[in-house]
Amino acid sequence: MKKRKAEAVITAAIWLSMAVLAVYIVIKGLALDRNTVKQMMYQVQQQAIETYFPGITREYEKKDLKKWILDAMESCLPLFPLEEKETTQQADTATASKIVEENTEFLQAKLLEENQEAGPPELGYENTGGVDAQSSQVEEQVEETAANQIKQPVTDIPLEKFQDFDFVMNSFYTVDKTTSMTKEQLDAPALVQMDMRMKTDNSQPQILIYHSHSQEEFIDSIPGDVSTTIVGVGEYLASLLRDTYGYQVIHVTDTFDIVDGKLDRDKAYTYAQERVSAILEENPSVEVVIDLHRDGVPEGKRLVTNVNGKETAKIMFFNGLSRTKKNGDITYLPNPYIRENLAFSLQMMLETKKYYPDLARTIYLRGYRYNLHLRPKTLLVECGAQTNTVQEEMNAMEPLADVLNKVLTGS
Repeated sequence: MKKRKAEAVITAAIWLSMAVLAVYIVIKGLALDRNTVKQMMYQVQQQAIETYFPGITREYEKKDLKKWILDAMESCLPLFPLEEKETTQQADTATASKIVEENTEFLQAKLLEENQEAGPPELGYENTGGVDAQSSQVEEQVEETAANQIKQPVTDIPLEKFQDFDFVMNSFYTVDKTTSMTKEQLDAPALVQMDMRMKTDNSQPQILIYHSHSQEEFIDSIPGDVSTTIVGVGEYLASLLRDTYGYQVIHVTDTFDIVDGKLDRDKAYTYAQERVSAILEENPSVEVVIDLHRDGVPEGKRLVTNVNGKETAKIMFFNGLSRTKKNGDITYLPNPYIRENLAFSLQMMLETKKYYPDLARTIYLRGYRYNLHLRPKTLLVECGAQTNTVQEEMNAMEPLADVLNKVLTGS
């Protein structure tokens, strides 16, 4: 009986204490102002968020709402970044210097097995592309060109320097292992002074441009878009020569290196010769023939310089001598214009060095003919390589056209 009385007293005391505590809490709660209550609720909310969504609790008070929401969501979903972050990269001056140095060196002589139909030496990189469209931006680029040409010579080489055969060979030429060159075969003083001026006026065709390897592309060429291939670059050169310098130009865009739908260079020069010879027969007034290519180099090498503030692909002139070390003169590949070909490329090289000192890499001499027999003033030009951009290639046509005009006008 006493035990039951004791339990009843304890129970009553507990309930009384709880009632007193409840009354106290109500009185205190009524005494709190609205701001205090909101602050308490905010603290409880933040503790819950920090526990379950820790990424959301960044210092968003210092950010605008959009930035805070993006940062918070990205933190919670790290695999799906919602905003591109800015990064700062420091230039590696040592690497930059090395690139500049490499771009100013001549390419090492590139070796290929002797083959009658082999093209100018490359290192094996080839792309394919379309052959149906033409560049839509050529006319706009032409309009900007005339004002950008360098008008005064940067360097000039005295004529007496060309009496030194070693100076000439070391300064301007690279000789392929398939052939050789002697002082008797290359009379530099005479070549420099040979008259290469244009005799025909522009009332009839004067210059023909074509591409033995029309499928040559660049690092950002668009597959199927011929305006981004060497053909598109050739069209820009043709437009410059027409619109800026007033020449009448034929641009041959035929394909010579696709056989049965596949890239095949084995007979490209033969096919090109047949087509170009026919056009020249129809247009005997043409004095200048240009076969425009791009080179092939290791993927880490870029042939680029700066001309008039523009990143510009470097160029290389090329001569076939119809003569090899192994067999001597190649009688089945006659070229009566070897001397004129050499004069033309050397004068182009000199004018390039004079006005655009870092643009031309070298004149490459090789054993075969490469259709340079089609006219006395026939030129094979390698512009850049597969590692250049289309724009760098286009930019190179501006100084090339300027130099060609200087040689053809004797100015």
